[in-house]
Amino acid sequence: MTGPGFAVTPADITGLHPIGRLPMTSLRRPADVDLNGVWDFQLLERPDTSVSDCWGTTTVPGLWTMSDPQDPPHYTNVPMPFDEIPPALTKRNPTGVYRRKVDLSPTPGRRTILHVGAAESLLRVMVNDEPVGLSNDSHLAAEFDITDAIIQGPNEIVLVVSKYSAESYLEDQDQWWHGGITRPVHIYTVPDVHIADVVVLADYDAKSGKGSLTVEVVSAGLAHLTAVDCHAEVIALGTAEIRPIGPRRAAQELPKPSDERGSKPATRFPADFMDLLSIRAAGAEVPERFADIAGAFAQTVTHETSAGRARFERAALDVSPWTAETPHLEDLTVRLRDADGEILDEVTLRIGFRKVEIRGKDLLVNGQRILVQGVNRHDFDPRTGRVMTRESMLEELSLMKRSNINAVRTSHYPNDPVFLDLCDEIGLYVVDEADIEGHAFAGILADDPLYLPSFLRRLSRMVVRDRNHPSIIMWSLGNETGYGAAHDAMAAWTRNVDPSRPVHYEGAISNDWHGGHAATDVVCPMYASFASLEAYAQDERADRPLILCEYAYSLGNSTGGLSEYWRLFESLPCLQGGFIWEWRDHALDPDGDGHYRYGGDFGDEPNSGAVLNNGIVFPDLTPKPALFEARGIFAPVRIISDAARALEGQIDIRNRQSFADLSLLRGLIQVETSSGAVAAAEVELPALGPGRTGSLELPEQIRVAARKPDALAVTLTLRTRTETLWSPAGTEIASLQVVLNPGPEQQPTGAGDVASLVLAEDGSIVHPLLRRAPELSLWRALTENDACFALDSRFVRTGFFQLSLVNSDIEHFGNTAVVTRTYSTAFGDEKVTHRRSITFVGSGDWVMEEQVKLPESTHDGLRVGIEFELIDGFEDASWVGLGPWENYPDRRQAALLGAWESSIKSLAVPYIVPQSNGTRGGVTKMRLGGPAGTVSTEHASPLHMTVSRYSTHELESATHWWQLSESSKTVVNLDIAHRGVGTVRLGPDTLPQYRLDAHDYSWQWRLTLDSRPL
Repeated sequence: MTGPGFAVTPADITGLHPIGRLPMTSLRRPADVDLNGVWDFQLLERPDTSVSDCWGTTTVPGLWTMSDPQDPPHYTNVPMPFDEIPPALTKRNPTGVYRRKVDLSPTPGRRTILHVGAAESLLRVMVNDEPVGLSNDSHLAAEFDITDAIIQGPNEIVLVVSKYSAESYLEDQDQWWHGGITRPVHIYTVPDVHIADVVVLADYDAKSGKGSLTVEVVSAGLAHLTAVDCHAEVIALGTAEIRPIGPRRAAQELPKPSDERGSKPATRFPADFMDLLSIRAAGAEVPERFADIAGAFAQTVTHETSAGRARFERAALDVSPWTAETPHLEDLTVRLRDADGEILDEVTLRIGFRKVEIRGKDLLVNGQRILVQGVNRHDFDPRTGRVMTRESMLEELSLMKRSNINAVRTSHYPNDPVFLDLCDEIGLYVVDEADIEGHAFAGILADDPLYLPSFLRRLSRMVVRDRNHPSIIMWSLGNETGYGAAHDAMAAWTRNVDPSRPVHYEGAISNDWHGGHAATDVVCPMYASFASLEAYAQDERADRPLILCEYAYSLGNSTGGLSEYWRLFESLPCLQGGFIWEWRDHALDPDGDGHYRYGGDFGDEPNSGAVLNNGIVFPDLTPKPALFEARGIFAPVRIISDAARALEGQIDIRNRQSFADLSLLRGLIQVETSSGAVAAAEVELPALGPGRTGSLELPEQIRVAARKPDALAVTLTLRTRTETLWSPAGTEIASLQVVLNPGPEQQPTGAGDVASLVLAEDGSIVHPLLRRAPELSLWRALTENDACFALDSRFVRTGFFQLSLVNSDIEHFGNTAVVTRTYSTAFGDEKVTHRRSITFVGSGDWVMEEQVKLPESTHDGLRVGIEFELIDGFEDASWVGLGPWENYPDRRQAALLGAWESSIKSLAVPYIVPQSNGTRGGVTKMRLGGPAGTVSTEHASPLHMTVSRYSTHELESATHWWQLSESSKTVVNLDIAHRGVGTVRLGPDTLPQYRLDAHDYSWQWRLTLDSRPL
């Protein structure tokens, strides 16, 4: 072999025209020869480079970009990774050549098929130096009939994968650009006459409770025959049926006129019989004189479509329906038999009976309106790039199910069919998205006739492959490729071929939520504001359900406002949820050293930096606090009663599910107090059907504990009752609370006299445990939302990041000192006044009253509070407030009020780009301890607590969390006001009530320092 090229036209080399690839099918055949594992490999700079004699090895499936430093990963969001225009390609086009010898035994009467699960991006196949075919879709399988190219014994298979092709312009998704083979490779054989495809429609009628089943069996090797002796057999629900495979019929045409006049012609048709064509089409009544010929005439003029096929229909079936909450599946077996009844071929599918429809303004499943609690998901693994296993996919989906997520959008390409199998099995709704995103050239590709076949191929192959999966409830035409004729064509084709599912495309409505009907059956915007959602729900023109295809943008410390979205979704018509952007951070860790890397870290230029880290879980699937917020909001049960009702001995709850009752859940109830949880007890949940409400009787010990003075809240924890594929029995899926409205902490009035106060000359508290005394703090390490362009340097303009002391005055009043300080902000144009009254309580014990006055020009800020730093030797933290996970004012609905403990190190949330993190709100008490001693605080009003190993400066100076050195310092922030985190990098900012727009703040707190070791 001198090189990896084919003797094909230049257009084919660009990858716009697949060659030799077999038609897509919904069937998956088991491997006769597994080709996963070690292959010979070499990486070329361009596809026209000659192959050398120097071969290395690589593993299939695998990405060379994750292992070969010659061509590392490259991250771009919108721009292409090279500066060209469609369909031109960059001169440097890394090309991997894979070679393997495999022993094969050709068998007469059987076809040998090579299956390549997915290759990025342009795949060319050779067998024994003979070109076999070419494929150009990075996220769907390519199959090639290699029967005529193989020989008995050793055969050489060569797979040539070029990183870029002309269709890369349709794969410009917000993800890493990789090169390689990402899904399994194998060889299987089938008989010359075999089952080519099976099309299943397992419908369900909610009113009658009955199912219906339509199965079309498509054969290969028979459609050309005018006489067929083969039959198809379908076995489902304990019943077998057999139908003949339809033969080919001659093309129909009208009879030619006869010249025969030797005998009197007989009358064959009534007068004006040709009117039957239009009469039938008009739906008019067929005249009686045509009754005898209507059926035969219809067959004469109707195109024959049954060649090589058999169709089965069954109605009024007793079935258990499939939903994401109740994912019931049935086996369906299809056999192809010859004239003697011998089985030529057999396949088995798993099917689910369900109906998806849009009725008015609602998306319905089995007649019920659902709420889409979804996430967007990419194929991603920090170690392998994009190579997934069944185990890794099940791990992801199980975490989703345990977090009450019920839907996945396969952004922005079809996932491995094994992924869909798992969604069918464990119960998740899927929006299946075509591998089409032309973001960099979104304005031109959808109307470019050169690319029209590619649009249609990519969508149609996905639909054909996936249409038998009950989990799929919508087809998506792709993502961020503008809107053009190609989208209307794709939607029309899909609706005709599969009318059982709605069509989805954001681009069709991006500029007009009331338009785009030709290409989308739902309104599916991105990052909509709260006001816009309310306006749509109240607009008389609204005629379709609205489901956000992307929302709650979760870059870094973000996802604020999720509860506000769901307040709207659960209270307004038309609105039915959406898909959080997104599921998982995409930073890579190819070396396995925990040093996550993002755009630019591999020398990749141009790059889009760190904006791929917008998941609600970290790359290794460790949950972020945002996941716990979603889990609580998405919980199957909602508490709908208040503290007064709980003190009476009852909690009212609502079953939020659309189909399932509460029988598969167990309840654990306890009372949270300022010293910890007490009176835990198992409780039986009321027998509530979907959407129903009822009351939960509280055990006597709960009633007693809830009336104690230090009682904070009653917590109801939901756990799974039985073992499932996605969780063991007893898995916690949500914790819900009724807050008991505890009273404020009472602070002591003080003791001693002013001489007892130990203050520095500037009025700062002095103590051996303090490395830095408590001082005013108005700045947090900017989150990625805080720093984004949409806020236009709002916080930097305040100058609060640097406060310079202008003057300090100290006054003494008995046992109280009053310290008044004036600060100049960073730009010297504004002043901040901080007045503190310090009252001595006892040794190392003070009560402080704080008053802060900000400039009148202040319209928004980040925090108002106190910061101090302790000496080394503190290890543990405990607090009474919201927890246990990080929470912020606009991301705290699922946070729990209680008494919590943690190591100081574990309080941090290691966002890949360092930023403000680890805050807990509603804190009335805090205690830090370790060998150095104990530090305690009490707060007359709840404060926001942040305890960190790093200063604000250190967090803002580092670009990666792993660059932060191991630290033993303890930096404490206690804030009377702290800004929410919002989602403004893409989407709405934090709501006005969570911004800091006041000018005057005051609060009281107590600080106790004890140098005795804990």
